[in-house]
Amino acid sequence: MTIQLTRIGARPDPKTPLVPFRMREVGGEVLLTNAWGDWVFVSHDELASLARAQLDASSALHQRLAERNFLRDKVDVEKLVERASRKKAFLQTGPNLHIIVPTLRCNQTCVYCHASRADMSATDTDMTPETAAQVVEFIFQSTSPRLTIEFQGGEPLANFPIVQKVIELAIDTNRQRDKTLEFTLVTNLSLMDDEKLAWLVERKVQICTSLDGPAALHDKQRKLAGASAHEKAVYWIRRINAEYEKLGLDPVLYHVEALLTTTREALAHPQEIIDSYVELGCRAIFLRPVDPFGFARQTAATIEYERKAYLDFYRAALGRILELNRQGTQVLERYAAIFLTKILADEDPNYLDIRSPCGAGIGQLAYNYDGRIFTCDEGRMVHQMGDSFFALGKVGEVRYRQVVLSDTVRALTVASNLDAQPDCVNCTYSPYCGVCPVHNYATQGSIFGRMRESSLCAVYKGIQDTLFDLLRQNDPTTVDILKRWTTVRDRTHFIQACATP
Repeated sequence: MTIQLTRIGARPDPKTPLVPFRMREVGGEVLLTNAWGDWVFVSHDELASLARAQLDASSALHQRLAERNFLRDKVDVEKLVERASRKKAFLQTGPNLHIIVPTLRCNQTCVYCHASRADMSATDTDMTPETAAQVVEFIFQSTSPRLTIEFQGGEPLANFPIVQKVIELAIDTNRQRDKTLEFTLVTNLSLMDDEKLAWLVERKVQICTSLDGPAALHDKQRKLAGASAHEKAVYWIRRINAEYEKLGLDPVLYHVEALLTTTREALAHPQEIIDSYVELGCRAIFLRPVDPFGFARQTAATIEYERKAYLDFYRAALGRILELNRQGTQVLERYAAIFLTKILADEDPNYLDIRSPCGAGIGQLAYNYDGRIFTCDEGRMVHQMGDSFFALGKVGEVRYRQVVLSDTVRALTVASNLDAQPDCVNCTYSPYCGVCPVHNYATQGSIFGRMRESSLCAVYKGIQDTLFDLLRQNDPTTVDILKRWTTVRDRTHFIQACATP
C-alpha cells in the first residue's frame, strides 16, 4: 500500500516530513519504497512512530531515511529528475529488438510450444527472399541507434537460407545506416552442422537454445523423432562454447545462452536442473514459468501449476545458485539480475517484458514468416492462436510511422504504464516492475488485466519478495554476489564491425 502524508497541492505539514511511500511486509520487517526506487527496511515499531509523526531528528532511523531520499527536505529534486530521465531513456529511441520468424516449421515437438509450430512438410510457412528483403528494409527505418535482429521460430535452421539472407542484407544495409547491429539466433540446435556453425560464428551471431535440465526431463518435454533432443543440444552447446574459446573469448561472458521453461514436471528438480546447466558451462540461467500461448494452452492440464509451487521451485533453485557462487562458480539467475539491476544499481537494463511501459511496439517488433508485423513476439503467438488483435500491418504495405504511432501501440503503452494500473500504482515493487499487456489479454481478456489475479504478477512479486528478504538479512557474502549480478558485462564481440562502437 501507499502512505500519502501530504495531499497534492496542500501546504506540507512540518510534522510529517516524509515523501509518499509504499510499504510491504517482508521477512517480519516492513519494506518502504518511494517513487524513484529508493528503499529501506523499518521495524513495525518504527513504522508506528512514523505514522504518529514521531520521527526524532537525532535518531538512526532519521539518518537512514535521509540517506535514501525519504525525507522531504533532504530530497535533491534535480538529481531525481536526472535519475528518472536516465532510467526512462529508452522512451527516446524506438524499437531496438526486431524478432524475425523465418519459418513456423520445427522438427521437435515440445509439450509447452508457445509458437504454434508447423510440421516440417509445411513449407508454405517459410519466409520468402522477397519478404525477407522487405523486413530488413523496414527494420532499418527504426529510429533506434541500436538494432538487435533475433531469429525465432518454429526452428530458424529449418529455413537457414533466409537467416543467411537477412544477415547479409542487414550487414550490407548497415554500411550506409551505421547503427550498432547485433544478431541472435534462437534454435533447438538439432539441425546444426559444422558448415552452419562456421558461418554463424564468422558473422558473430549469438546463439541461444532451450535446455530443460537433465536428459530424462529434457527428452520427455522436447521430443525429437528418432534421436535424443538433449544429446543434440548438449553436443552443440559444447562445440559452440569451444569455438568461442578458440577465438580467445572469455567463457564466462561468451557461451551459448540456454533457457529453461519450467513445467510441472520440472518443479521437483531444482538442484538437478541448475547443476546440469553449470556442468555445461552455462553462467546464466533463466527460470521462466510456462506462458499461456500456443500449444501450452492445450497441454495446460499436464504442464501447468499454481504459481506458489513455481515460487517454491524458484527459491530452491536460487538457493543452489547462491551456494555454487559461494563455492567459487560464477552463475546468475536472469530474473534476479534484471530486478537487482533496478534495485541495487539504480539502472533499467531495458528488459522489454519488465519495464514501464513495456517494449510492445516501442521497444520491439516481430515479423511473421508472411511479413505481418506484430507489437511483439507474444502478440504474434496470439495471432497464431487465431486472434490478430496485436497485428500492425504487413511489410511493403504499411510505413514505419504508421506502425509505431498506431492506436494499438499507443494502447499497449498506456496499459503497461504502471502509473496507470490500478493495482500497480500502489504496489511496493512498482519502481522495479513491469506488466505484459499481451499476457493480460491472453489470460484475462483485457490488455489492462487485473494484477491481483495475474499469474505473472504473482511470479514477479514472489521473486522480488525473495530478493528483498535476502537483502534484508544482509549477509555480506550473499549481498556481494547479488551486487555482482548487476554488473553490465562487455560483449562487444557480437557487435558487427561495420557499426559504430
